[in-house]
Amino acid sequence: MSLLLLDTTFLIDAERGGVDLDDAIDDDDDVAIAAITVAELIVGVKLASRKQRPARQAYVDTIIESLPILAYDRGVAVEHAELLAAVRSQGRPRGAHDLLIAATARATHRTIVTADQGAFADLPGVSTIGHR
Repeated sequence: MSLLLLDTTFLIDAERGGVDLDDAIDDDDDVAIAAITVAELIVGVKLASRKQRPARQAYVDTIIESLPILAYDRGVAVEHAELLAAVRSQGRPRGAHDLLIAATARATHRTIVTADQGAFADLPGVSTIGHR
């Protein structure tokens, strides 16, 4: 069993049919998403065309109802601070949402499943699985 944190890029690829979930996730894996991922998915719904919005909303509703959502709590905040300090000292800024996902993964000892491994490269204590 693996502890996995699904990144937004992975979920978007799954929505578009670009990911076979059975290949990426085993039945016994413990899978969750970060709270910021919920926000990113909802933004996708709000920015979708009128034609695409109902299907995208249904997909997001399914994700939110079926996966545990890991909150930004004290443990995640501490890991977030550590990662912010690390990227600033490295001189390699990262996207704010990517750092929140990485902090959530670190705090919960999860591996990030992502289509964008570069977003998490060289972050101390963060492991990823690329699906592309």
